[in-house]
Amino acid sequence: MKISLSIISIFLILLYVVYVSRTHNVKATLQNNADASIMETDASTYDCNVPEESNPEDTLKKKLSPMQYKVTQENATEPAFNNEYWDNKKEGLYVDIVSGEPLFSSRDKFDSGCGWPSFTAPIESGNIIEKKDRSFFMNRTEVRSKKANSHLGHVFPDGPQPTGLRYCINSASLRFIPKENLEKEGYGKYLALFNKSDSKK
Repeated sequence: MKISLSIISIFLILLYVVYVSRTHNVKATLQNNADASIMETDASTYDCNVPEESNPEDTLKKKLSPMQYKVTQENATEPAFNNEYWDNKKEGLYVDIVSGEPLFSSRDKFDSGCGWPSFTAPIESGNIIEKKDRSFFMNRTEVRSKKANSHLGHVFPDGPQPTGLRYCINSASLRFIPKENLEKEGYGKYLALFNKSDSKK
């Protein structure tokens, strides 16, 4: 009888040891899985190699001056006779300040007396978008660049021939490239326009 009790006691002890061992292993496995999950989350959250998405608006604000940003992005109008190109008489190309798309040429620029750069026509009609503008209780035609969608100014039917149009454009929406820099800045194909002008002189 005593032997039987001893055997039973030993058997129960063995069962308890096995139970404790298995419980410990399960807990260890769960903990390891949890730690691995946390490590993966931390890696994806704090990985310095993951680039942050840049805000296009913030990028433009850094690239443009306050006036350039207000004109091109908020449809503002710069002061007349107090802007960069209203009386610029140099030969060259006027491109969009944001995208660089060619817009106007000095060959089509004229003095309209309005205080802003004025042109009879765009150099590339496909780079210009015209929209109806009824702001300030007026009925006007707004001019925007196609690629960058920059506000440029307005077009009026009171210009000289041969087009009879006056593209009244904000200097702040433009960047002027002198004729001698066209090739260097990637606009070499437009040099022929000015060479033709020179040959007629």
